[in-house]
Amino acid sequence: MRPVASSVVLDRLAGLKHEHTELETRLGDPAVLSDQTRLVELSKRYKELSPIVDCIGRYERRVEDLAAAREMFTDSTGDDRESMRGEISSAESDIETIEEELRLLLLPKDPNAGRNVIVEVRGAEGGEEANLFARDLYEMYMAYADRHKWKVETMSADLSEMGGLNQVTFTVKGDDAWTHFKFEGGPHRVQRVPATESQGRVHTSSATVLVLPEADEVDVQIDEKDLQVDVYRSSGAGGQHVNTTDSAVRITHRPTGVVVTMQDERSQIQNRAKAMIVLRSRMLQLEQNKQDAEQSVSRKAQLGGGGRSEKIRTYNYKENRVTDHRIGLTIYKLQAVLAGDLDEVIEALIAEERAAQLSTPDA
Repeated sequence: MRPVASSVVLDRLAGLKHEHTELETRLGDPAVLSDQTRLVELSKRYKELSPIVDCIGRYERRVEDLAAAREMFTDSTGDDRESMRGEISSAESDIETIEEELRLLLLPKDPNAGRNVIVEVRGAEGGEEANLFARDLYEMYMAYADRHKWKVETMSADLSEMGGLNQVTFTVKGDDAWTHFKFEGGPHRVQRVPATESQGRVHTSSATVLVLPEADEVDVQIDEKDLQVDVYRSSGAGGQHVNTTDSAVRITHRPTGVVVTMQDERSQIQNRAKAMIVLRSRMLQLEQNKQDAEQSVSRKAQLGGGGRSEKIRTYNYKENRVTDHRIGLTIYKLQAVLAGDLDEVIEALIAEERAAQLSTPDA
């Protein structure tokens, strides 16, 4: 294990401690207290640094303890010498543990951490069976969010003829929702005997999942002149208001060609408000993609073509199997996963991401 306490890292830790102290002083400055935007910005940074500084303090104390124990060990004899040997071993063990904790705390922060999430699920290849599978995924995510006490709001849903979902969009609100849901973006494949199959043959179908960080108005500035807003009558299952008023809204952002439609709410105003939330989130991701080419590749990989051969995860009913192809993880508890027990899969993906970050030279 590469030691955290290299001269470069020690300089970085000292810099973070100094920044934390300066922030503490500035947060008491009347000029900062009177500027709400600046106050929120500095408070957020102070909150980010606090656990790191606490960890640094524990690290430094145990390093001092180790140095003292080694000095005393040299001058001690008999039982005292054995006692100091034990203290040296304990301090070295604690330092190794704290070094690993520090290493994780110093990893680059996900810029979307802490954001709410917008998820879109669509039936892809497989006809009506793909739409039925899209509904299964939607219900799986609802149950998963409920397990974690995240708040969910379904923004729009387009039901298919047999009760599946052509498309559904929903938001997940919670401090760690993005950290967990971000891994779900991509083509999902199902292998099972469809309800429409009379011969009992196993079919392969797919649905696509797109995961977006929810953007605030301050994150993305959209010029109203760049928007084309069309209104029309809602269609499909959606309540008594459907087909009675021009409440459905389609917003097109002309410069990028991004199109968002909403029709589930009774009023045009409500549908427009929801459409703008999704539009801002898509625009935020586009902007992040420009800044980070790697993230752009990641987003493209999320959707793929929705084809059966492209997949991030397979759900095989006959074998009671769920396989995540990105990390080669296979578990045999399909029904539990579909009931929202996704933690084993998601935690493995989080661990893999951290391992990859730690293996990079700058980690």
